[in-house]
Amino acid sequence: MGNPNTRVTVVGTGTGPGVGTGTGTNLGTAGGVGAETGAAPTPDPQAPRIEVPGDVTLVVGARRHLDAAALPPGARRVALGPLAPALAAIEAEVAAPGEPRVWVLASGDPGFFGIVRALAERLGPERLDVRPSVPSVAVAFARAGLPWDDAAVVSAHGRELRTAVNVCRAHPKTAVLTGPGAGPAELGAALADTGIARTLVVGSALGTAREAVEWLSPAEAAGRAWPEPVSVVLSLAPGRTVAPAQRALAGPVPAPAGWALPESAFAHRDSMITKYEVRALALARLGPGPGELVWDVGAGSGSVAVECARLGAAAIAVEKDADGAERCRANAAAHGVDVQTVHGRAPGALAGLPDPDAVFVGGGGADLPAVVAACAARARRCVVVTLAALDRVPGVRAALATAGLEPEGVQLQSARLAPLPGEVTRLASVNPVFVLWGNRNRSTSSQGVTS
Repeated sequence: MGNPNTRVTVVGTGTGPGVGTGTGTNLGTAGGVGAETGAAPTPDPQAPRIEVPGDVTLVVGARRHLDAAALPPGARRVALGPLAPALAAIEAEVAAPGEPRVWVLASGDPGFFGIVRALAERLGPERLDVRPSVPSVAVAFARAGLPWDDAAVVSAHGRELRTAVNVCRAHPKTAVLTGPGAGPAELGAALADTGIARTLVVGSALGTAREAVEWLSPAEAAGRAWPEPVSVVLSLAPGRTVAPAQRALAGPVPAPAGWALPESAFAHRDSMITKYEVRALALARLGPGPGELVWDVGAGSGSVAVECARLGAAAIAVEKDADGAERCRANAAAHGVDVQTVHGRAPGALAGLPDPDAVFVGGGGADLPAVVAACAARARRCVVVTLAALDRVPGVRAALATAGLEPEGVQLQSARLAPLPGEVTRLASVNPVFVLWGNRNRSTSSQGVTS
């Protein structure tokens, strides 16, 4: 590919006076396709123009970056729109004879959800000269007066908003990089009716003369008309924005080492709780993780929802009995996780909920196949069902298969060690349970998760 010593310079434009820049430049926080922030309509008119060296032969960047930069007269310009043509132009320029020199103008830190990833994949990291500036997430947390080493950071720029929403549901401190159709109004609307306490900090045009930082409820953000794209939205749980202890590892608090907790870890009624052996298999099949949403339908004590939340997923517990719904809320609070609790009977209570990635259905009853069918029709990935009655197995399997899931299952029977007088031990049998599950075949389904 041309001269092997030819390197592509990737310059992160700064985020404004008082926050520091790695390049001495300032074109505002906006990012084009592949940049780490959302887009702004124009660069800050008070910002100094970036001087591109006179021997640069190709300059690539968002149109506003190109318009704001001082470009050499002979340099070609490629405005970022679709990323593929820009990458092809860069690759062709680097391969050209002579001594080509390419500059790419991005925003903030272009290695943070930015164009550096695509360039490194296309050209190899050894061909890149990356000069980052301050990422907009750092600026937003600075404006909020908060540390951010314990924050979850998620990009909704050119990606599904649902992933960002689920992360905000599950984590007490989240930064969302916004994009068209995925701004504070959309994020606020998705969080407003969850019953999970969140405050949104909306950072617009950070570091520029138009900078605005506003603290709002999700409902307030949803009700606003935002006149221009926003760079960053922080989602904060009141009273939980500062971690109780300093950690050595950055990022949100990791998932706990232990799971399938004993029944004694949850408040429950008359042993009406999914036993930990069954819960272990159910969790293994559900596969809850960050960015995903799990329904726990017929939640009872909410033990499955709580365990999914402990593993980083967003969780909704649906329970028909009022006292059961209160136990779900109490168990979530006791374990320090956020679980939306819906008091209502499935399948009717499911109608207004966002589509889940995975669903756990506990309990039984004559309406179980109808409940499973409703869950399976909307689950993006899998449904797990536990039941005690053999007679209900065929109906559940049929409901899974009709919805396009591939049904499987086992009968799970265990015997726990139990003490006897005389310091001896016996095996105490636990009632057998059928665990059925269905996975969506992604090769034939259009409902698979996109990134």
